[in-house]
Amino acid sequence: MLVDMVIDGVDVPEDGTTRVDRAGVLLARIADGDQGAFARLYDMLSPRVFGLILRVLVDRAQSEEVLQEVFLEVWQSASRFAPNKGQGRSWVLTIAHRRAVDRVRSSQASTDRDVRVGFRDLDVAHDGVAEQVELRIESEKVAAALSTLPDVQKEALTLAYYGGYSQSEIAALVGAPLGTIKTRTRDGLTRLRAAMGVTA
Repeated sequence: MLVDMVIDGVDVPEDGTTRVDRAGVLLARIADGDQGAFARLYDMLSPRVFGLILRVLVDRAQSEEVLQEVFLEVWQSASRFAPNKGQGRSWVLTIAHRRAVDRVRSSQASTDRDVRVGFRDLDVAHDGVAEQVELRIESEKVAAALSTLPDVQKEALTLAYYGGYSQSEIAALVGAPLGTIKTRTRDGLTRLRAAMGVTA
């Protein structure tokens, strides 16, 4: 027997086995311009989203700016959320991670320009520049290798290593059994190592 549940003011059919994607329900209402649903989504997800951004950026002021950018994008693009492709929370966290990484790249590009100009003016060699270039190349290799993985493996690894989620938290987020998440993570890491030519 189906029972109607009220989630954030929305009647949602619940059959006792299906997990209700509260963020997804709110995103559907946001897509229709519901400001109250947006406020509830913000209250529900902003602490987790801010934690993810802060973990990537470290700088609190920049993290607060990116948090605003993320929720502005959520408001503007909620209609692009596809419930059949994942959970609403994962969709928002993916936007947050992308925005944080973009900010890191932008800041790094600006820093690199300043470093190049400074060293050119000083006419001094500096090993730190080589280290920065090497780290950036390695980071780009990881990103490229990650993009070759199937979506479910990429999602599991992104949430684990960039989002800081445990495997049980990921299972709850994406609505999959814990054993499935462990398999996706293990297989994703194996493919990632192979793609990067890591043998050990």
